[in-house]
Amino acid sequence: LYKRAFGRKLSEIGARALKQTLRASLDSVLEEMRTSGMLPLDSIPNYKIEAPKKAEHGDYSTNVAMVLAKPCKRVPRELADLIVAELSRLDLFERIEVAGPGFINFLIRNKSVFQVVNQIHAERAAYGCSELGRGTTIHLEFVSANPTGPLHIGHGRGAAIGSSIANLLESCGFEVCREYYVNDAGRQMDILALSVWLRYLESFGRVVEFPVQAYQGAYIENVAAQIRAQADDAMLVDVAGLATAEPAADPERALDEMIAAARRLLGEDRYAEIRESAKNTILEAIKSDLENFGVRFDVWYAEASLSERGLISKAVDALVDRGHVFDDGGARWFRSSDFGDEKDRVVVRDNGANTYFAADIAYHQDKFARGFENVIDIWGADHHGYIARVKAAMQASGLDPERLEILLVQFATLIRGGEKVAMSTRAGEFITLKQLVDEVGVDAARFFYVMRRSDQHLEFDLDLATAQNNDNPVYYVQYAHARVCSVLRQLRERNLNMIEDLSALEEFLVEPSERTIVILLSRYPDVVEAACVSREPHQLTNFLRELATAFHGYYNAHKILVDDESLRSARISLVTAIQQVIANGLGILGINAPREM
Repeated sequence: LYKRAFGRKLSEIGARALKQTLRASLDSVLEEMRTSGMLPLDSIPNYKIEAPKKAEHGDYSTNVAMVLAKPCKRVPRELADLIVAELSRLDLFERIEVAGPGFINFLIRNKSVFQVVNQIHAERAAYGCSELGRGTTIHLEFVSANPTGPLHIGHGRGAAIGSSIANLLESCGFEVCREYYVNDAGRQMDILALSVWLRYLESFGRVVEFPVQAYQGAYIENVAAQIRAQADDAMLVDVAGLATAEPAADPERALDEMIAAARRLLGEDRYAEIRESAKNTILEAIKSDLENFGVRFDVWYAEASLSERGLISKAVDALVDRGHVFDDGGARWFRSSDFGDEKDRVVVRDNGANTYFAADIAYHQDKFARGFENVIDIWGADHHGYIARVKAAMQASGLDPERLEILLVQFATLIRGGEKVAMSTRAGEFITLKQLVDEVGVDAARFFYVMRRSDQHLEFDLDLATAQNNDNPVYYVQYAHARVCSVLRQLRERNLNMIEDLSALEEFLVEPSERTIVILLSRYPDVVEAACVSREPHQLTNFLRELATAFHGYYNAHKILVDDESLRSARISLVTAIQQVIANGLGILGINAPREM
């Protein structure tokens, strides 16, 4: 995606920031030098334009001379001097200089720099958007938690990251389908049905042994209570001899035998009714929690539909026809090791049942069959070992595995009072996403979840997330937006005039901090594109924190509503540009931009 998108000419994307304006100008000069014979090249190779680490080195720096030195057979500094001489003809630069082994540093003229403020006001919510992915469709699957219990804090991180990545992709012109894969087939659903039924029986005073491997937690009792309210005693049967195996000796076998007994005692219709009712109740709660968290999905894809439509058998048969499946021990095996996996994988068990992996093969084949050019899966870090086998299946199916991108989300640990909050999902003792949102709010939860790379472990400090001070990063960013709103209210209350179409902002915004802020604002579109391409929303949170810091420092050092009308108008124009960019960035992250705090 990166190579394809950035391989297009800038004229197709649109120069949207100073960096892109600089690149367009540099590209044009380099092409003129190439066609005139000054650069003996068939084409101009890729080069970098970056912000220097030290402000005194200018606004931007490029390594183009060092990239071109070898193919041109020239010393980098000599080539840099040649390029600088050609660039000096342009009105864009205040200063261009060669540094070090051949870097070229640029200081942009203030006239061009401060045009960014006008650009932000003209484009408003569209500032930072691009057509980077125009015409490219992406299927994005995330969360996909089993409908066997409420979403917990781990699911919440995947939800926030997936939602933010989807928004980033759409901001850059990609067409995105957000999909939730509902794992409503297989043994876990039978365990759910048994767990709920046993709690249902207990509500009538029936004494039954509740297996350790069954789903625990108060939510199971709540689901059972709902079934009782709907069906009354219709699910009551004689449960004598429900468990036949010795749980301590073979707990998994004992659990399977109890499931089989429940099906037999209830009959398939009543058993299916419990199973469906339990799944639907939990799934509706999941949908509600996600909606309240600001996460939406275009498609809720049922795993059970794969079997109903015959897609799993079709997928396995296709692999058989390609010679990638063999039989051994009564089971059918996919030759995953032929495609880089550490070992071969079972797709059909010796009892004739399809494995979860077989369903995943069919599911991913169906994603591409629906016409998506690229597929992104966001999984929990515990699925790391699953990547190779899924990629192998794609390749064996005749699909390009590079079109499948898998992102891993590390676990999140809650910290309260400096101590780790103990949780156990097996015992049903965990903090749900709803509980977290109720305590810290949607905005803080989403911001904290995406502050780090998805593959890094996250310590979620509950005390910090609820703090109403500048130590809380989301509060700090939102407060910057609210502060500008406060300035605008004061402007109206004091009936102060403002020159709406103030030209030549650079004549009034002469403070060094003002230019620094505008340069920072100009980099916002680059940050959005970089965060999109790398699938790293934390780049956006880092930028917003940097911008908020710059604004608060400026606000504390300089009066905005000064007596001079022109200066007042210029500063209002600057801070409202800051306000707009903060609102745009928070919007991508699914976070509110409050008008007062």
